[in-house]
Amino acid sequence: MFKSFIIKHTNKRKSDNVSMIKFIFKTLILFTLISILALSGLYLYSYFSPKIQIKSSNKFYLYDNNNDLIYKGSGSNSWVDINNINPNLKNAILSIEDKNFYKHKGFDYPRIISAIIKNIKHKKVVEGASTISQQYVKNLYLSFDKTWKRKVEEALLTSRIELQYSKDDILEGYLNTINFGQGNYGIDSAASFYFNKKPSELSVEESCILASIPKSPTYFNPLSYYDNSIKRAKIVAKKMYENNYITRTQYNNLFKKKIRIIGKRKSNNLTSIMYYQDAVLDELSKIKQIPDSLAKSGGLKIYSSLDMKTQESLEKAINNNMKNDNTEVAAVYINPTTGEIEALAGGKDYNLSQYNRVLKSKRQVGSTIKPFLYYTALENGLTMASTFKSEKTTFNLDNDKVYSPQNYNDLYANKKITMAAALAYSDNVYAVKTHLFLGEDALINTLKNAGLQENVDYNPSLALGAKEINLLDYASCYTTLASGGIKKDTYFIRKVEDLEGNILYKKDNREEQVLNYDNVYIVNEMMKNTYNKDFIDYNSPTAISIAGRLTKDYAIKTGTTNYDHWVIGYNRNGLLLVWTGQDKNEKKTDGYSSITKNIWADTMEESQRKLENSWYEKPNNIIAVPLNPITGSYDAKKRSLFFFVKGTEPIYENQKK
Repeated sequence: MFKSFIIKHTNKRKSDNVSMIKFIFKTLILFTLISILALSGLYLYSYFSPKIQIKSSNKFYLYDNNNDLIYKGSGSNSWVDINNINPNLKNAILSIEDKNFYKHKGFDYPRIISAIIKNIKHKKVVEGASTISQQYVKNLYLSFDKTWKRKVEEALLTSRIELQYSKDDILEGYLNTINFGQGNYGIDSAASFYFNKKPSELSVEESCILASIPKSPTYFNPLSYYDNSIKRAKIVAKKMYENNYITRTQYNNLFKKKIRIIGKRKSNNLTSIMYYQDAVLDELSKIKQIPDSLAKSGGLKIYSSLDMKTQESLEKAINNNMKNDNTEVAAVYINPTTGEIEALAGGKDYNLSQYNRVLKSKRQVGSTIKPFLYYTALENGLTMASTFKSEKTTFNLDNDKVYSPQNYNDLYANKKITMAAALAYSDNVYAVKTHLFLGEDALINTLKNAGLQENVDYNPSLALGAKEINLLDYASCYTTLASGGIKKDTYFIRKVEDLEGNILYKKDNREEQVLNYDNVYIVNEMMKNTYNKDFIDYNSPTAISIAGRLTKDYAIKTGTTNYDHWVIGYNRNGLLLVWTGQDKNEKKTDGYSSITKNIWADTMEESQRKLENSWYEKPNNIIAVPLNPITGSYDAKKRSLFFFVKGTEPIYENQKK
């Protein structure tokens, strides 16, 4: 009986195994048939599809606000014929990127299977299997979304170019559009920038260096990371040797000496322009009217708000003032009249870091938030002469919590001071008292009305800028103050055309008066006191150190946190925000308070050097009264102009006399 039980179950196991084998076999047949049908459909679709014009695809031309061409992107005018590209480079690219390029039909299936097996084995992506044809198709796109829709589109385009063009044509297009770092798209630009050579003149070593870049245009860039670049270039050289493109003797004699990297363009060597270009492309990717694929659009002409003189002034100021340390900088210059962003620096040196801090980082804004606080106070009945006592104070908050803000250097008047003095000195106790007096939503509402996109929760420390905000978002908010209370879009792109001159997009300027001009005018006048010598008393105004260098009227506010330095200032001609700090929120480096102010002053003065002084027109219902800057009392000896809406000004007996 036991024997029959064993035989029965053994037969059942054999039957189950046979059934499983049959199931797997049928599944494989079905998968094979589906794959054949899919591939047949893919190639059939590609065969009857219109021919892609690869020599015009992925071009973009960037123009400044004078409509001068300042940058040619992927697929520039200098399209290099495959026969004019040194075989060294072609062989280096083929060796490291796609050694079976001339054998496959766009998809290297054995390589795909091998990569899948290796990635499963290592439980992470350790190897890719994109062919040069697939990478070229990705170069035809503005973005690299990883959606299934995008992957299907890329597969269709890969199939199309494989059927419509020869392998040499595809390799030629790839080499003319690939990103070689430092804003160099295409081999002509890269060979000229890095080695001051034509593509036909490249040596084996130079070819290996260039071929090493596309895997990571930042990390393997020879200008920024020379050692990383050479390490990968040696891997490229080994692949060339293994594929019989160079001899063992040639391979053994490579990279014996340091390779000279030039790193200059024939024209326009402002490295900060690359930060601006990145910002333009970021904005471009969000414009719905622009085709998502440059292959569909045939290329673009982008007319930007970039002002070359202002950009040059900003880069010069940064280079002249920043130290050779880990501290970074971010700055943006905006025309308050139009909202156009005329200059931008996303970091200290694009060659060292392509991280655009204007676009991507969020930092605590410190005391630069106080002009919005005091605008809110004016809206709620306070005046420039309203006083609170500046002294060490502990605030008892809800839920038995306490809050004890401190002034910079622990310096207090120990008496009542005016709002004007509080802003000039950036008095923290006065600011928190004002904030609590107004109520928890008042400042938040003003920031939102001014255009701030960041979500802001109530906190007593909000009055001191203890909130991380993106610099570009904050700049839009400040543009409302600088434009007299008019909220408007801030933007990089004026207009986009295709290569035939057809307008694809044109910026529609939207404006809305969201803040009261009378009170904005008073705030702007108060901000002039941050460098007003009349306010030198028990303390000094926060921007007094640059007062002697300013030849025009500006509304200025400084700000500091444990990790950040800010200077923001403007007049009707321009608004400039400058931040310095360290990416990893390390403690501030000594001297950067002055450095940040110097960058601001140098840029602002140079950019407006040939412009007339342009201050805001005083409303008819605003009057000026000379008062003591600290106490707000009438003082015949020590006076500064205070501005009031008619009917809110204080009247003193000795003033009447």
